Amino acid sequence: MSTSPRALIIGAGIGGLALGIRLRALGLPTTILEKHREPGGRAGVLRESGFTWDMGPTVITVPGFLDALFALGDAPDPLGGADFPPIPATLAGAGTRPASTTRYVDLRPVVPFYRIFFDDGSFFDFDGDPEGIRAQVRKLAPQDLEGYARFERDARAIFERGFLKLGFTYFGTPLDLARVVPDLLRLDAVRGLFRFTRKYFSSDKLRRVFSFEPLLIGGNPLTVPALYAMIHFVERSWGAHYAIGGTGALVRALARKFKDLGGELRVNSEVVAVNTAPARPGKPRVSGVTLASGEHLDASVVASNGDYARLYLDLVARRDRRINADWRIKSMRQSMSAFVCYFGFRAEGLALNLRHHNILLGERYEALLRDLFDRKVLPDDASHYVYLPTINDPSLAPPGHHAGYTLIPVPNNASGIDWATAGPALADRALHELEARGYLPELGARLVARRFITPDHFARGLNSHLGNAFGPEPVLTQTALLRPHNRSEDVRGLYLVGAGTQPGAGMPAVMMSAQITARLIAEDLHL
Repeated sequence: MSTSPRALIIGAGIGGLALGIRLRALGLPTTILEKHREPGGRAGVLRESGFTWDMGPTVITVPGFLDALFALGDAPDPLGGADFPPIPATLAGAGTRPASTTRYVDLRPVVPFYRIFFDDGSFFDFDGDPEGIRAQVRKLAPQDLEGYARFERDARAIFERGFLKLGFTYFGTPLDLARVVPDLLRLDAVRGLFRFTRKYFSSDKLRRVFSFEPLLIGGNPLTVPALYAMIHFVERSWGAHYAIGGTGALVRALARKFKDLGGELRVNSEVVAVNTAPARPGKPRVSGVTLASGEHLDASVVASNGDYARLYLDLVARRDRRINADWRIKSMRQSMSAFVCYFGFRAEGLALNLRHHNILLGERYEALLRDLFDRKVLPDDASHYVYLPTINDPSLAPPGHHAGYTLIPVPNNASGIDWATAGPALADRALHELEARGYLPELGARLVARRFITPDHFARGLNSHLGNAFGPEPVLTQTALLRPHNRSEDVRGLYLVGAGTQPGAGMPAVMMSAQITARLIAEDLHL
């Protein structure tokens, strides 16, 4: 093996690309190895009959993290500067991006961030404007205005401590965790988020509005810690954004930036083993990887942007794993999965009450969550996340058409559901519900394209353990120190990046994980 430092990154998802950009900015020779024919990972793209669908994440928050990535290569200290972008006084100017970003991608604000529908037809528009939010609260439950003021105060405190102060903290030892536990207890940030909302709201609708967001990163609002109330202020502070051309356009922009910095991106290059060399004394050291083709690549650094469980169970030999042993991995709680139905339809003459991002909540909430997370059954009812980007970006569909998808949270494959049978039936049901509930009138007659993915796509196509969609479930016992570590405890020179490691899932957290992991690599290599 060469003695010159070289990094290999497994997976060209957003986390892998962000880490690759940071390592190249540090001057480290870096190659990203992608299993598929194009980058993206969970942020892949589906194309058919002139329609383009984002397959994964769609909500871009904290766009300043992307600005920082696209500016790398010009800054004298790639790891220096402020961790967080400035918070604008108002969101009116939040859509202005620097030239170093607009050179690669066109990011635009989305307002409202979400339209949240209830089963009785009423809705709540969340747009980040404090007065606008209070008006929405007043519309649904005027008796809870004072409660929202208290929620706003306490959620802001959690955001300031849990995100702005601790967001980039790497929890590598028990002492790191011990330093923050008193603050988390003082802020009441460890109880379940839905229970947390009960302190402030008598309205069940508002409890749902201010607790549903962890579902977008694989969390159960009933069990995810109230620390995740910070999401309210993450979105309020920097807004929600969209990349013209879809998240796929953002992925292509990140890949281009990586290559512009001298990085190498190899597609159709599946890694089947992480190779190690004995080290005395102590842990084995990474020596490279083996590809499905049989090719061996040497490296002093290997970072995985893939699924945490599959990295250790499939790629790292059992003899090299003492901390991340089979029993520990298999005892972890994996996140739920997702059923996603992609569809294209004729738009002429259709008046829509939907927006860019829509949450369609059904009659049940707590019982539905227990079905998904505890009983692991496929219920007869569902809540939907409906994504309709062609409202703002007609380039994703043929003229006169819309492209959208509906995502239904479903159990991961620990459920034993036969998706070959259940998938087509659920696709039919999902589209029928959108039409029957009045969200997309005449959808059946207007439909011209339809595809869907199930947890089997995550298991087989994305190598996700049990077909999870978001990595380890964000529960208190799998948070911070107790979440998979960015620096492997078992193999020197092996690192993790992305949704499966610290700080967690969601596009901002994935980009934060890239910065945390880049700092660890720089520290270990004395860069």
